[in-house]
Amino acid sequence: MRCLFLILAVIYCGFLVAQVPDSAVVWSDRNEVYNPSFEQYTECPRKIDAMGVLTIVEGWYQPTAGSADYFNRCGARVCAVPDNKMGSRVPHSGDAYCGVYCSKNEYREYLQTELRGSMRKGHRYQVAFWVALSHRSPMAVASLGALITPNRVVDTGDGILMYRDRKQLSDNSYQTISTYYNPQIINPANRLLDSISGWQLVSGEYVSQGDEKFLTIGNFAPFSLSGSGEVNGLVGDIEGAYYFIDDVLVQCLDCDENQPAQLPDTVPSLAKGTTMILENIFFETNKSQLLQQSYNELQRLIQLLNSNPSMRVAIIGHTDNQGKKAYNQQLSERRAQSVVEYLQSHGIKSSRLKYMGMGDSQPIDSNDTAEGRARNRRVALEVL
Repeated sequence: MRCLFLILAVIYCGFLVAQVPDSAVVWSDRNEVYNPSFEQYTECPRKIDAMGVLTIVEGWYQPTAGSADYFNRCGARVCAVPDNKMGSRVPHSGDAYCGVYCSKNEYREYLQTELRGSMRKGHRYQVAFWVALSHRSPMAVASLGALITPNRVVDTGDGILMYRDRKQLSDNSYQTISTYYNPQIINPANRLLDSISGWQLVSGEYVSQGDEKFLTIGNFAPFSLSGSGEVNGLVGDIEGAYYFIDDVLVQCLDCDENQPAQLPDTVPSLAKGTTMILENIFFETNKSQLLQQSYNELQRLIQLLNSNPSMRVAIIGHTDNQGKKAYNQQLSERRAQSVVEYLQSHGIKSSRLKYMGMGDSQPIDSNDTAEGRARNRRVALEVL
């Protein structure tokens, strides 16, 4: 099969963006970011893994194979706070922060989260986060930014996160056009993010195009176009720049304060017997461990159960038909059990919850295609 790969210039999207001075950023409780300071976690960090996956910070995950890191006062020595493997830094607030690496080659690390609700078209949003350069970084960059998208952006590689459009030219010929993302919020090119003694703010205002709900933070450009510079006095053993990230903010500046957040209903009806697929519950492949991409859906489910204290529900796991039936049955049960255990750990009484697995016995689509099998691998809710 012949593939053509074209690397194009940075996309300029034409969004209205304005850099905001530090003093103009107003922090409020209307933040659209879950867990903005990384204080909520499933377990204390124990190691910095070059090939690891960010799975223990509630609501945050990595969109590529580049392994973002988590630091907390409760962590082991290499990932503790304030002193850790990457340097010494007191959090901007609280007890924790995350870290991302921008190497001199194309290796990159990113942080991604799903907002509480979709942005509203035509409204102004303030987007901000604090960064601090690691003591182990011999260089610094200017172009750290935040990409705002309606859909989750992912890449299986560990390089610069890019948009890849693959088109079929003929029966055995394909063309992949790769373009750099242009983050709507980006630090000015003439402002080097080189502070090793304090935190620097990256911020801006953005006018929504409508329905954006994913936020990705990192460096989206080649190192040569990142406004890089050497940091005097630092002799690092890494090539490039490593940044701690803390206190992420996304808030609407001109929305009605009395209007509730745009949280989609998890269940449209509370009648007994109502069933619904939980569309955004994700697990590791062939495992029952919940991925952090499931966080928003789980929070909506917790909100629903807290708002209806007399409601009891069953969580039902399903698989596709790949593998042996006995294995699929067990996997579906373990996945449903993982959801129930998560709900219990967040205050939902066990007497209100039941779980069961159906294996591959109830497909809702064909198992002959990858898309059909993906639909069949699901978790559903039934109101009891």
